[in-house]
Amino acid sequence: MDIPIEKKRFTKSKIIIGVGLILLISFIIYVFVTSGGKPKLNVNTERIMISTVKDGVFQENIPVSGSVLPITTIYLDALEGGRVEEIFVEDGTIMKQNAPILRLSNTDLELSLINQETSVYNLLTQMQISQNAARQNTINKLNQMTEVENALIEANRIYKLNKKLYEQKAIGRNEFEEAENNYNYQKQRMALTQQILQQDSISVKQESVQAKSSFTRTQSALKLMRKKVGDLVVRAPVDGQLTSLDAEIGQSKVKGERLGQLDVLSGFKVRVDIDEHYISRIYTGQYGSYSFNNVDYKLQIKKVYTQVSEGRFQVDMLFDKDMPKGIRRGQSFQIRLALSDEKQAVLVPKGGFFQQTGGNWIFKLSDDGKIAYKVDIQLGSQNTEYYEVLQGLGAGDKVITSSYDNFGDKQELILK
Repeated sequence: MDIPIEKKRFTKSKIIIGVGLILLISFIIYVFVTSGGKPKLNVNTERIMISTVKDGVFQENIPVSGSVLPITTIYLDALEGGRVEEIFVEDGTIMKQNAPILRLSNTDLELSLINQETSVYNLLTQMQISQNAARQNTINKLNQMTEVENALIEANRIYKLNKKLYEQKAIGRNEFEEAENNYNYQKQRMALTQQILQQDSISVKQESVQAKSSFTRTQSALKLMRKKVGDLVVRAPVDGQLTSLDAEIGQSKVKGERLGQLDVLSGFKVRVDIDEHYISRIYTGQYGSYSFNNVDYKLQIKKVYTQVSEGRFQVDMLFDKDMPKGIRRGQSFQIRLALSDEKQAVLVPKGGFFQQTGGNWIFKLSDDGKIAYKVDIQLGSQNTEYYEVLQGLGAGDKVITSSYDNFGDKQELILK
């Protein structure tokens, strides 16, 4: 008779598997509980930048790029058109004021000068002839005046004599009236001659003034024409260095065409490009700093060009006191342009962390430096080196300021 064998509920293999599952689940629960549910990441401290938050003097500034230009640049344009006949100096020459640079020729202008000079000489000759004629006419009138005056004196003498003789009945009435009529005639003639001589004097003066005015205008035109011919020789308006000379022998230049430029070497200015985002915060008098050979130099904004081109505008800055030795035209360098006054603030060094966090949070190290965890922060202004911390951090805190690209969504970092 067969005896039924009872099947065992728990085999040895099942017991081993069950124990293993229990241990695995327990380990997972332990890790979850001990980590608080936060995802962690092991990080090598040699691959990150750890910075210390500090309390110090803060000034908001922005980095801008500037290029060195002469303090003044004078453009040389052709005041008169013509053909290039001579070039006296080469590009880059140091010039003295009024030193000749090049000479143009213009036959039409030179012919006009000759015609103008001829006109002046002709006018001068006509003036001399007119003055001589007026002088002779005046002399004739003065002679007439003398004759009339003499005739009046004689008529007056005869009239007085005949009047006495007539009263004494020595002469007849007819002879007396004849003397009286002649005397009255000579008086009227004398008055008319004086009037004519007075008008002649006024006329001579008017003609003289008009002639002088006409001669002065003609001389001014001649002077202007000579200046125009003189402008065919292009000269240095001030002391400086000739740059960008664009002229060749035989080349034709039209009036107003650019021939070159003269850079005044008494000093330099810096032309700075700035993003249009800051245009409302830039004004004359603001300062910037520039480091050259480990020496800091201060610059001040002297002129703001408000025209915006391709999202940028420009300003001119001058060195406040000392100027670096050895700088040259066209040299470029970085300037820290101040946008605010200095103040005390909590500062965190700038770094790649801002790209991922936007300044809203940062990894802060624990007191023992073994763990870094997320903390919410609020940043204010910035300069080329630091962010201003408004809240979330204090002086002495250590934070990770390098890039967070490899941290993903981890809430804590285990530092090794």
